[in-house]
Amino acid sequence: MTTSMETSSVSADGQPQQSLATAAARNLATTTKSVPQMQGISSRWLLRVLPWVQVSAGTYRVNRRLTHTLGDGRVEFVTTGAEIRVIPTELRELPQLRAFDDGEVLAALADRFVQREVAAGYPIVEAGRPADEVVLIAHGKADKLGTGKYGAPTVLAVLADGDYVGQDVLTGDGGDWPFTVKAVTSCSVLTLSRQALEAVTGRSRTLRAHLEEFRTAPRRPQNKHGEANIDLASGHVGEPELPGTFVDYELAPREYELSVAQTVLRVHTRVADLYNNPMSQVEEQLRLTVEALRERQEHELINNREFGLLHNADLKQRIHTRTGPPTPDDLDELISRRRKTQFLLAHPSAIAAFGRECNRRGIYPTGVDFQGQHVRAWRGIPLLPCNKIPINGGRTSSILAMRTGEADQGVVALHQTGIPDEIQPGLNVRFMGINEKAIISYLVSAYFSAAVLVPDALGILEDVEIGHQVG
Repeated sequence: MTTSMETSSVSADGQPQQSLATAAARNLATTTKSVPQMQGISSRWLLRVLPWVQVSAGTYRVNRRLTHTLGDGRVEFVTTGAEIRVIPTELRELPQLRAFDDGEVLAALADRFVQREVAAGYPIVEAGRPADEVVLIAHGKADKLGTGKYGAPTVLAVLADGDYVGQDVLTGDGGDWPFTVKAVTSCSVLTLSRQALEAVTGRSRTLRAHLEEFRTAPRRPQNKHGEANIDLASGHVGEPELPGTFVDYELAPREYELSVAQTVLRVHTRVADLYNNPMSQVEEQLRLTVEALRERQEHELINNREFGLLHNADLKQRIHTRTGPPTPDDLDELISRRRKTQFLLAHPSAIAAFGRECNRRGIYPTGVDFQGQHVRAWRGIPLLPCNKIPINGGRTSSILAMRTGEADQGVVALHQTGIPDEIQPGLNVRFMGINEKAIISYLVSAYFSAAVLVPDALGILEDVEIGHQVG
């Protein structure tokens, strides 16, 4: 006797299935696949807007005119609980003490500074009163206020951590304060009175002699940028004797060596041999590795302590916001400090904060078409997002303004092309061999750096608050 056995499938609703299910059909179908995706890829605007300069010898030297600027840095402090002390060697940031290297005397001066807390809205120094103390801003923000042409008060500058006033007291040239410094936020300041200074100078012959030499030494003529003057004559008639001159250069110009970002890519030979269709495993691994290297490259161009833009902006080109968030007034001041500002770079959160300030004032900036994309702009200058600009613990960030290119004495990126096994400009992949575990190794390297040709090519708006304001 023959017995026939039949099986039938049941659909999800309990009814007999009348056709082949898709789950089973997929076993016979070819799957269409995408290449591996990566969330870490950003727009990398900085790499796109900086002009790349070929550095054939691996080193780029920036020659400049001789500059005589002294003491244009910021003073640093140490804190122990609520107590703040100035680091003795940091007093050399004051122009009068720049060349003074007696550590014991500097420590004695540092010990004489007195800490004072000033509430927001109160003056730190007042115009017209005797300027008889050196004032260091240890923490907080203050407005330096003067009087305009028609008697109205005006903000001359914004002072913040590390700034100072009253340094002329060191050479006995104090006089009266020509301006008022008023605290915008709660400020911690350190002050050195004339009496405390005289107590130290009375016991230190070296300090006394140094300050006297500084006070009486002739100053070499210089322009407003601190560069040695070039003597010229104009508007003359007849045959007067013309001045002779020469253009002096820095004796030790700065040199930038190419930095490197590297990694070793490893691929098992079994993967490379058997799983290479329809996409090459080595090529896809390499493509994503190169993307990660380019991201790191942009991060280093922003944050590296040797050549990164955040650490190489001249201190005179660093300004602070007037109220906290980035306002149109702040960006106007930032771009006005250099000729031909070409780009603004900011963290996306800082761009959003600037947008909120524009909305608050009823200002709606128009964007611009830039490299085939519509981007935000201010005064016609592209405002480009860069997520490599850090956000600090206090929810503050920075906005960069740049002029670029060698022809404009701007900011340039550096690389060397034509290197062995190059796959992209300045980036190569070198085969390192196969080890005893059958793993192929490739060395992936990117060589790069950046240089600021003259100080005003790069400016930074610092301490930009990006949090939402309450109320």
